[in-house]
Amino acid sequence: MNQQPTPVTDRIELLDVYRGFAIMGIFVVNIVIMNSTFLNQDVFLSHYTSVIDQAAQRILQLFFYTKFFPIFSLLFGLGIAMQALKLLEKDASSSRFFRRRMTLLFLIGVIHILFLWSGDVVHLYAILGLLTTWCLRLSDGWLIVLSIGLLIFPFYDWILELFFSVVHFDPGSYLSDLTGKDVNRIIRHGSYMDGAKLRVLEYLSNIPMLFGFLAPIALSMFLLGLYLGRNRIYERLDRYLERIKRPVLWIALFTNLYRLCFLFVLTKWSIYEIEVVRSTMVKLMVISDVAMGLFYLWLLGWIWYHSSWSTLLQPLKHVGRMALTNYILQSLIGLILFSSMGLSLYESMSPSICLLVAIVVFTFQVVLSKIWLNYFRYGPLEWIWRCLSYGKWFALLK
Repeated sequence: MNQQPTPVTDRIELLDVYRGFAIMGIFVVNIVIMNSTFLNQDVFLSHYTSVIDQAAQRILQLFFYTKFFPIFSLLFGLGIAMQALKLLEKDASSSRFFRRRMTLLFLIGVIHILFLWSGDVVHLYAILGLLTTWCLRLSDGWLIVLSIGLLIFPFYDWILELFFSVVHFDPGSYLSDLTGKDVNRIIRHGSYMDGAKLRVLEYLSNIPMLFGFLAPIALSMFLLGLYLGRNRIYERLDRYLERIKRPVLWIALFTNLYRLCFLFVLTKWSIYEIEVVRSTMVKLMVISDVAMGLFYLWLLGWIWYHSSWSTLLQPLKHVGRMALTNYILQSLIGLILFSSMGLSLYESMSPSICLLVAIVVFTFQVVLSKIWLNYFRYGPLEWIWRCLSYGKWFALLK
């Protein structure tokens, strides 16, 4: 079996731009959570009422939350499809390769949780990646139906609650003895082992959100990416983006109108207090956010092929070529910024400062990635993952 990774010279630059853009948006969201965990975030954010901080929170709501995770998920599914196609062209079996590759990714995610940050999604991608490879033989129609169905299905919370009651698992119990002040003390002044224990507890308490909210979105986008990859959309992206321009713009218009109504009007209505109505409105908001993320991809692609502004997007490709390394690096930077292992700035940054720091850190990653790729073929984690996935040694130096 002769399995080879995609040569650097064969890479599609726009896909790397997309990945770099997704890594940027993910960090803008994650740094807010790193600065104040879900346990205390509402109370913490309520202290910041200045115009600039309120504006920063609105920017996050309107342009970042639940928009970049779907982008990266779609690209992951697309990557699986592209790899599977190459293996099929060489008459090579893909099942064993993907099992090994996803197992390695899962281990990277577990290490990420234990040593750096509880908000890891890499291990989730590994689990869902294996599920996605089982869908390679499904028809295009079934891929689209399942993708849409997974996104709009409204009862994940109820299913999880039923499952947890059957297996006697109570996610809320893991942080029930800790207050926001306790978490602040552990992160800012506790030992590294104290932080590791807290990360495990945070992960366990966040399982409902991880598997009841993020997993369905990710799997939906994986399948959409699988559909796009199997139909080789990446080989004619410029024509495809132009062909779907009108429906994309109409969908973006209507979903953004709903998002604005939800954020500024609907939540103030008395009918919003009714559980069924509230859950329906929130689900529609999530779908609208995902649609906004997909619109970002279309817009970047259109700029890339049809605008002189495409040069502004070029730096993103360096980060995108090292997406896994940069994702983990962001968590390391977060550990240094917020914990006792570094500057102990946990719950010290306002929303506007968080946004500014995220931009500065990402700019640093762009420069660092460009310098690294001047001398090396792959990012360090990408290289390790490739070597172990393919079971052979690949040259790292150019």
